[in-house]
Amino acid sequence: MIDGYNLNLEKGTGVATYARNLSYECKKLGYKTDILYGTRASPGVNQLMREIAFFDPYAGTPPKWLLYLRHARQIMTSPVGIKAGKIPITGKVITKPFASRMPAYDQIWNAPNLFGRALVQFDLFGRFNKVLGLDTPDIMHWTYPLPLTVKGAKNIYTMHDLVPLRLPYTTLDNKRRYLNLMRRIVKSSDHIVTVSETSRRDIIEMLGCPEEKVTNTYQAVDIPAKYANKPEEVVRREVEGTLGLEYKGYFLFFGSIEPKKNIGRLIEAYLASRIEAPLVIIGAQAWKSEQELRLINDSTNRYLEQIDNFVFTRDRIRRFEYAPFPLLVSAIRGAKAVCFPSLYEGFGLPVLEAMHLGTPVITSTEGSTPEVAGDAALMVDPYDTRALAEAIREMDSNAELRASLSEKGKRQAALFSSERYRERLQALYEKLF
Repeated sequence: MIDGYNLNLEKGTGVATYARNLSYECKKLGYKTDILYGTRASPGVNQLMREIAFFDPYAGTPPKWLLYLRHARQIMTSPVGIKAGKIPITGKVITKPFASRMPAYDQIWNAPNLFGRALVQFDLFGRFNKVLGLDTPDIMHWTYPLPLTVKGAKNIYTMHDLVPLRLPYTTLDNKRRYLNLMRRIVKSSDHIVTVSETSRRDIIEMLGCPEEKVTNTYQAVDIPAKYANKPEEVVRREVEGTLGLEYKGYFLFFGSIEPKKNIGRLIEAYLASRIEAPLVIIGAQAWKSEQELRLINDSTNRYLEQIDNFVFTRDRIRRFEYAPFPLLVSAIRGAKAVCFPSLYEGFGLPVLEAMHLGTPVITSTEGSTPEVAGDAALMVDPYDTRALAEAIREMDSNAELRASLSEKGKRQAALFSSERYRERLQALYEKLF
């Protein structure tokens, strides 16, 4: 069983991609695979309504007195355990809009407000909540550090990184709670999984975890062929028609806009590079995003472009809050290069996704990205804006470098194939059975 903590059906994150890919690989290994969600949907008796409410938790608004009653019952019963129920997925609800976001599964379960209730209980009492009512799995794989456990199962937890401890000023986590939770997981879990040697070293050194208790499985890049192998002319039309961008004529960053991603320095370096190709940022604004985007204003970002006898105002930096996954893949393929100068990553999936699609990459010398990129990317000190600006200028002007990195990137990405990832997962699970 895999938790659905990050498996949001609307927008994706790196951890959501991790959980979804994990479900795919578990199914390919032949394991019966269930998913445990914690949406606000209530466990009604009507089967159809339970299916509807899973895809739309706001499908029906009960009277306030009933909401208060449910809330009070949850508070009183949570210390004993939180009960989950099966969600019938019968096909009566049309789910095609969610196809690219759904995990692979045999059965979906839901426990109302599971994750929020567990975190509240941990804050109040410092203990883990039990999940009740399940068909007990052999392995409960929590894809994120959560104060939850399933009795009778091997409980393993993925720690993607320790950024809240390594770079505490870049996240909003309650650092005391976070450290307490990480230490409790190290002490009580059956095993810990992580996604890079950098993160594995951090877990051992900062949390005192025994070396034999933590396994690095890395991650895999798994982009469906219908998106990854789309004809180039179709990609060109999508990029130019939908996003208004010139095919292979822009630099791209994709990911959440937050301090760890180093967007502020990227923008400063890009503006200093004085190249003509625009910088495109695809990602939702997270905390301190205004500070990261502070250099984008009319005086720095606008320029005039004359086409025939017409003069147009253009933006040097263009932002999109969100792109559906198929369009995002086309945006990556259509970019001249992907820029991902993060201050610290547990893995750095955007680097691998770009290389897999044959797009050259500029990335960071910090954290785990050197492990992922190898010699197939242009590596830059993420704190050095001048070096980053020079890397952007070099990538923009050097077609031979772009071609070389494109070929190297594909070979490097092959080292993180689904087949290799599946082998590492199978070895891990067999060790725990």
